[in-house]
Amino acid sequence: MNGHSKPKTKAQKGRQYHPTLAPFFISKHIEKKTSDLRPSIMGSLPPSLDLPTPPLKKPSHQHIPETALLNLFKSQQEHLNYFFQNLNLSQTLSFTETLLNSRGTIFFSGVGKSGFVAHKISQTLVSLGIRSSFLSPLDALHGDIGALSSADVLVLFSKSGSTEELLRLVPCARSKGAYLIAVTSVSNNALANACDMNVHLPLQRELCPFDLAPVTSTAIQMVFGDTVAIALMGARNLTKEQYAANHPAGRIGKSLIFKVKDVMKKQDELPICKEGDLIMDQLVELTSKGCGCLLVVDEEYHLLGTFTDGDLRRTLKASGEGIFKLTVGEMCNR
Repeated sequence: MNGHSKPKTKAQKGRQYHPTLAPFFISKHIEKKTSDLRPSIMGSLPPSLDLPTPPLKKPSHQHIPETALLNLFKSQQEHLNYFFQNLNLSQTLSFTETLLNSRGTIFFSGVGKSGFVAHKISQTLVSLGIRSSFLSPLDALHGDIGALSSADVLVLFSKSGSTEELLRLVPCARSKGAYLIAVTSVSNNALANACDMNVHLPLQRELCPFDLAPVTSTAIQMVFGDTVAIALMGARNLTKEQYAANHPAGRIGKSLIFKVKDVMKKQDELPICKEGDLIMDQLVELTSKGCGCLLVVDEEYHLLGTFTDGDLRRTLKASGEGIFKLTVGEMCNR
């Protein structure tokens, strides 16, 4: 070794390492190695794997015995009767009067199925013209509690009275000065003890065979809330007209609010023509007013007859080019 490296040959210069080409050379090397093994590995496998297709199962027709269904309804009726027979009327009256005398908004809250019931009861009160809203316990802790004030009432629905989300909401709502009411079905629960008032909804058991699915507890919550809503409706002397005013798109609203003058077309909106007008001259009038017909009138605007778009098709089919000479009066229905 004399300290001097030998000059690289042309071949060696071509094989020198270049960082940008490294992935290419590595992948080509791996591809070459695996390609050498592929024939020996794949040669032991069949050209195709035809896995057996499992037989299709015909859907079985299931049925429920009529007696079993009848027994379930009888059991639910028994559970509901237990609720009515054991409901504390004094508690219910205090609850109803508290809502009646509220100076602010009546908020309802709950989690899960109880939350759906609470939301529905709130909407029922709104439809009666009572200020009410649903307060999500989760959203309340992320800003929505700002809607609460000392004039408001917050009703918390919970079967067990141990719902963590509601228990976390209580101190925050109390700091806003709201009046808190728990509506629960389990005696001596944490939520009831934390609120200003508690209404106990007697629950014999759930209709569910495991006594778990909330199918009876939610039913009595709904019955309780809707009955209280109607009590408030009566105490506020809500008239049928006032109720209809809150339902303008419904059948009751339409029948009580809207007059004939509110829905009838004005004269300039009607497709009017005279007897002597040619049919083909009135096509725009026939098709542009959205009535599907022409109203044939005399000089004093007395109705003489009608000519519909169906009449136009039939006249065109029967008369052909002759329709260009026909007047509306000749073909109208009198």
